[in-house]
Amino acid sequence: MPLAELLPASTVHVVIDMQRVFAEKTPWHTPGLDAILPPILRLIEHRPERAFFARFLVPKRAADAPGCWRRYYERWPELTGERMEPALLDLVAPLDRLAVAERIIDKTTYSIFTPQDTEERLRAIGADTLVFSGVETDVCVLASVVDAIERGFRVVVAIDALASAAETSQDWLMEHLATRLPEQIELASVDEITRAWPRENET
Repeated sequence: MPLAELLPASTVHVVIDMQRVFAEKTPWHTPGLDAILPPILRLIEHRPERAFFARFLVPKRAADAPGCWRRYYERWPELTGERMEPALLDLVAPLDRLAVAERIIDKTTYSIFTPQDTEERLRAIGADTLVFSGVETDVCVLASVVDAIERGFRVVVAIDALASAAETSQDWLMEHLATRLPEQIELASVDEITRAWPRENET
């Protein structure tokens, strides 16, 4: 599906949860993560100064998590802070070298907007359009996309730069979004996005 119009130069690309805990053989392993790294890198390299990186952080113990998140970590106790290797929360290479501190979003739930200052940080650099890539399509990416819509951002989903541990769920979700919310969610390939998004020196 082609983009409705060109992307403004002020667009921000949000890379969600491309971390070692999802890349390596853990209970949260996402098999397609390695395959989407090259297209994500192409998006980053297109406008590196407009790339933000989200990281999913975990509590030290299940008992430290609020509400239903406690039950969640009781299911995955080996992925709490007191039991997992801290480096598993790092971004995968080479993203770990590309992400600068001022463009990292650390979150403890699915959405990038859980930290209350996320919208303020994005608006402060003029962002009104967000391109999403990363993992998992039907969990953290979806939650972030819906929250971005709630806040009035134009939302573009890079369909060939997404992965989920549940491939059938991802396929269904892409079809659902394309037909259910076409006015609020645009689906496009990395090639389409880079062609429609001018670099800084092209504006």
